[in-house]
Amino acid sequence: MKKLPIALALCAAFVSANTMAEVRINGFASIVGGKALDDDATLYGYDDDISFKNESMFALQLSADLQEKLSATAQIVARGSDDFDAEFEWAYLTYEFSDELQVSAGKMRVPFYRYSDFLDVGYTYRWVRPPQSVYNLPFSTYEGLSLLHNTQLGDWDSTVQVIYGSFDGNIAVVSVNGDTELNDIAGINWTMSYDWFSARAAYFVADTTIDIENDTDAGIALNGLEQTLRAAGFVDQADDIAVNEDDGSFFAVGFSIDYNDILFDAEYTEFEVENSALAKQTQYYTSVGYRMDEWIVHLTYENNDDKHDSNRYNALPAVPALNAGINQVLEGVKAKSNVYTIGTRYDFHPSAALKVDFSRFKDDISDTETDVVAVAVDLVF
Repeated sequence: MKKLPIALALCAAFVSANTMAEVRINGFASIVGGKALDDDATLYGYDDDISFKNESMFALQLSADLQEKLSATAQIVARGSDDFDAEFEWAYLTYEFSDELQVSAGKMRVPFYRYSDFLDVGYTYRWVRPPQSVYNLPFSTYEGLSLLHNTQLGDWDSTVQVIYGSFDGNIAVVSVNGDTELNDIAGINWTMSYDWFSARAAYFVADTTIDIENDTDAGIALNGLEQTLRAAGFVDQADDIAVNEDDGSFFAVGFSIDYNDILFDAEYTEFEVENSALAKQTQYYTSVGYRMDEWIVHLTYENNDDKHDSNRYNALPAVPALNAGINQVLEGVKAKSNVYTIGTRYDFHPSAALKVDFSRFKDDISDTETDVVAVAVDLVF
């Protein structure tokens, strides 16, 4: 069954149930076409056949003012990568204690990155897509609570957000898939802005469990090694392979500049699940742009480096076969790459922008390169 009729029915019920409230309906969309320029290569979901489906999407956002400082927000998104089946991306209530402090409860966006709140709204940034070396976590929402505080610290605008909640879903992590549970997600995001300069930092932790599926070679290797270690009595080493109630952490720092016609963004992130086969991920990007009336030209460099600390290797030197298996699994999740993107944005309409990006991805491990070109029209309404 298609999910769009269900979503639209719920949308209608949402409006009908709040006929006494002020309801606003906004929307945004991205029509994106792209292709890889190399035979037998894929990047960002594109191969050497042009596709207008992979990154295209359409969304509606409903906001209802329920009076007495209470409001409700829902966002319905239909993605081309999911055959445009519509799903609720957000659904939450907000209560304002004051002009500076509010609490929200429901399904919301995790504020991992600078553009997290606008991740799907392509119109709000200059790229066809945010730099994927950094914006690469396979989930973006959680169910729980958010406490948001806005204030002035001297001449600076300060925004602090504290969250708590959980996530449960099937996601792809590195080269494996599996049912993932993130319990006790907790963290803080702090943004400081002054005139043309903005800086932010974020830190989150979660109790992480992934039931790895045997649908990839990496998944088969991980599960097979874990079972072999347990059967041989090496429980501690098996636990260091499995992702079962392990401590996960995410750290991010970044800043942005919008000075006259010069634009600059940079973000650095780290992601790690301790005592697991998942590599510690470190990545960053820097991007410079120049605005010329309705045009923006930009150049972006991204870097990704996923690896285990050297002390994770050679866990069983007395058992050569198992020792080699552990080392092979740890090496199998290693990744090192960089991306150069050059692009332009043209605001041809007050509510729409045309973008063209050319990206060159280099895998430093396999020493291969893949080029992708994408053209997008982003709009808000």
